[in-house]
Amino acid sequence: MDMKKEGYKAGSLSLLGAVAMGTGVMIGAGIFALTGQIAELAGPAFPIAFLIAAFISAFSAYSYIKVSNKYPSSGGIAMILKKAYGPSTVTGTAALLMVLTMIINESLVARTFAAYSLQLFDVGNTKLWLPGLALGLIFFAFLVNIAGNKFIGGLSKITAVLKIGGILVFAFIVLWGTGGAIDLMPQTAETRVSGLSFIAGVALAILAFKGFTTITNSGGEVSNPNKNVGRAIIISLAICLVVYMAVALAVGSALDIDAIIAAKDFSLAEAARPTMGDKGVLFTVIIAVIATSSGLLASVFAVSRMLTMLTQMKLIPHRHFGLPGDLQTHLLIYTVVIAGLLAAFFDLSRIASLGAIYYLLMDIVIHWGVFKYLRDDVGAKAPILLFAILFDVIALTAFVSLKAINDPFILVIAIIGLISLLSLEFFYLKKRREAGDNTDVGHAGHM
Repeated sequence: MDMKKEGYKAGSLSLLGAVAMGTGVMIGAGIFALTGQIAELAGPAFPIAFLIAAFISAFSAYSYIKVSNKYPSSGGIAMILKKAYGPSTVTGTAALLMVLTMIINESLVARTFAAYSLQLFDVGNTKLWLPGLALGLIFFAFLVNIAGNKFIGGLSKITAVLKIGGILVFAFIVLWGTGGAIDLMPQTAETRVSGLSFIAGVALAILAFKGFTTITNSGGEVSNPNKNVGRAIIISLAICLVVYMAVALAVGSALDIDAIIAAKDFSLAEAARPTMGDKGVLFTVIIAVIATSSGLLASVFAVSRMLTMLTQMKLIPHRHFGLPGDLQTHLLIYTVVIAGLLAAFFDLSRIASLGAIYYLLMDIVIHWGVFKYLRDDVGAKAPILLFAILFDVIALTAFVSLKAINDPFILVIAIIGLISLLSLEFFYLKKRREAGDNTDVGHAGHM
């Protein structure tokens, strides 16, 4: 698989193409996977959680837009980090956090594929079927990616239309059938949630919007990037908000909060049942399968490409471990192995939790870097950057606090993962300095 030959050319993505790519990544698997998880945390007001998450994501997008407008690059987030912190431990760790959130998303998508697919079959105990189907999809994505990315590119354009159109049809029919009646603020004690839990739901909803970073990572391929990268991000976020709100309101109008939580891993399929019956469930499952499988195919390629770039930038180490093939193939194998392990041993809630924690951490590092080192250079306004940091910190603090009460195990895993990444980067860069390999390495001037 030659990513340079099959890869990306400057100016090859129009504004419309960039918007399609951004929305294609954001809309689809995430909404199928996360709606029920967010409802469990935020309660009946979970559509409002999506709205607030979009507001916070707009602030988050500001840093990415400002830097990308000044320095459009296919290096994307890694480029932003390197410009802010230099080739340092912070840069490498935050870049790996970004990659890890993408891999976590792959396992989330794979588990979602399995959860929806099983709604068509009476298999009894799903404890083996869920991870089995998830691993099967990940292995399939690996085989397709080994074959090359031309097929993936063509498939993504078709599936983007199918899944977004299908989601909107689902939302319209359900809202029409229910009359759109939804009580966002019920007063019964059973349905009330704490402020902490609601904000944690917002933190998880932010994860559904993070796909806009894909546009940043492809900045070098966007035509007239100094303007269109920012435009594409803003338009994509707006489209996603409309779609997400339509879906959230549809699910909330079709099911009460207890029913949503009971079917949290496949809430859209369950929401289709009251108004559309078994055919509606079948339709929703088909759309979910299209969204998840196509999303995973594209994500696996994107992650291996990003890891390849970080390796070539000498920000992360690489070992062949006797594996055949080139660098890209090795990184593709590592990607699917990690995603497979997560999909096999963690449920959707825990996978989503890891993704939210790591993404918010990386986002804070990005904003601080732009605020501290780049804001004058890129013309960014300090108050907006500080608000972006504040919103992320509040969301992350609430989420971590809730998990410390309800699921401390996932926090232990998150901490171990973070310490491992920091240690890897610190000792790798230290070893390079000691070996006299000073190519773009050393203590950054900002550090």
